Amino acid sequence: MLDSQTIMMIVEGTGITLYMTLFSTLIAYALGLPMGIILVVTAPGGLKPNRIVYKVLDVIVNIVRSIPFLILLMLIIPFTRFIVGKSYGAAATVVPLSIAAAPFVARLVESSLLEVDHGVIEAAQSMGASLWTIIWKVLLAEARTSLIVGATISLGTILGYSAMAGVVGGGGLGDIAIRYGYYRYQADIMIITVVLLVLLVQILQVIGTKLSKKLDRRITG
Repeated sequence: MLDSQTIMMIVEGTGITLYMTLFSTLIAYALGLPMGIILVVTAPGGLKPNRIVYKVLDVIVNIVRSIPFLILLMLIIPFTRFIVGKSYGAAATVVPLSIAAAPFVARLVESSLLEVDHGVIEAAQSMGASLWTIIWKVLLAEARTSLIVGATISLGTILGYSAMAGVVGGGGLGDIAIRYGYYRYQADIMIITVVLLVLLVQILQVIGTKLSKKLDRRITG
């Protein structure tokens, strides 16, 4: 049986994990959404093709995505210290989480926007719509269901990254699993943290799926 102190630690760890996941996702989308839009707009055949901008951004996204999260986490420790003043804890973990997730988000956004029917875009252009109008009222509006599905996938991925950060004292359920489940051989705590991580992913998945169905104009009844 777990004592009250251990239960409180797990509850607090769950809250920290949610904080890191949600806050990192917000920052990742603040960075990744514009990147994804720029990739689509400047791509060959895009609304405003620009080979140099597209190639540079494409290479940056590919490079960052190719670096394993744990290596990236340690690689940018000096930058993390510069931003938050330390390299451990929940606040510090948000920095590498956001940087690692932003290119992933950019690719999801790019994929979602590329699914938009080109005929709708051409119709908007024929009516004299500006570039920004097409981006906001056509691309993002038409791709909203796919974007929400992508956001759900991002939340699950970032949640997994946050658990990995426990290896270097990142805080949350991952940190508890490493410190107690691995180093102290407390299998019960390890199992509980794993179950909670799975439940969190499932809850986020259900919320995202229901929201995407609600906003999908193609679904009736």
